[in-house]
Amino acid sequence: MRIDIKPVTVNKAYTGRRYKTDLYKRYERDVKMLLSPFDVPEGNLELRIVFGFSNAGADIDNPVKCFTDILQKKYGFNDNRIYRLIVDKVIVAKGEEFIDFEIKEFVT
Repeated sequence: MRIDIKPVTVNKAYTGRRYKTDLYKRYERDVKMLLSPFDVPEGNLELRIVFGFSNAGADIDNPVKCFTDILQKKYGFNDNRIYRLIVDKVIVAKGEEFIDFEIKEFVT
């Protein structure tokens, strides 16, 4: 299905300045520490993410923006280079939550 309308970004969806919560600041710090060194390929990118949630009611798209923002800070690339985003959700036991991801060159 296709609809002819310009997509609205998160940045355009809200008025005023958004501030990071203390929880997000800790999450950002912890994720950056857990990420292994990695050389991001040049050019357009494909990002595959698997979120392991313990709550089946968790929305699949909610953590995407935060996680991609952290990836770009850690690895020094602009996330506007992501041309394909593949996101999966799996349900795991409480305490077994995870994020699995892969960044690779996007080939059409």
